[in-house]
Amino acid sequence: MLEQIQSIWNGILGFTAIFVIPDWKDPISWLPVLLAIGVVGPTLSLLALAWFIYVVRRPRPKGVGFAEARRAAPLDAEGRPVFPTGEPYSLAEGMIYEAGATRSVSGDSLVVACPKCSLVRPAAIDTCGNCGLSFKLKPATRSFRPAGPPPGGAAAA
Repeated sequence: MLEQIQSIWNGILGFTAIFVIPDWKDPISWLPVLLAIGVVGPTLSLLALAWFIYVVRRPRPKGVGFAEARRAAPLDAEGRPVFPTGEPYSLAEGMIYEAGATRSVSGDSLVVACPKCSLVRPAAIDTCGNCGLSFKLKPATRSFRPAGPPPGGAAAA
C-alpha cells in the first residue's frame, strides 16, 4: 500500500513538474512571434484605426468655389463705387481687380490707393509718391467663396 501511495505521489509530482519547472527552450524560441503578434499587430491596428477616423472626420469645404479674379466695387448710399485701399481697381469700369494686376480687361491702366495716405497712383508703380510707402502688390492665392446666390437671394444679383 505504501508503494501505491508513493507511485501516486510521484505521478502528482511529475505532473506538476511540467508546470513548475518548464522547459524554457520552447517558450523563448516563440518570443519573436509573440512579440510581433502582441506589440506590432495592435500598434498597426491602432494606426490604421486613427487613419480611418481622420479620413472620415477631416474637414471638407462644402458648397464653395474659387472667388473671381475681379469683382464689382460696392456702392455707397449715393450709388458711387467705393474702392478699398491697397487693391488695384478701374474707375471707368467700377471693378476691383486681384493684387498684382496692372491692366484692366479693356486694356486701361489700373490705379491703387495707398494704404497709408490714400493717395491714388498707377498700380504699376510700387512706391507711393506722397508718403514713400513701398509695397509690391503680389497676386494672392485664390480664396474660396460660398457657392449659391448672394445675400438677399438671386433677385439681388
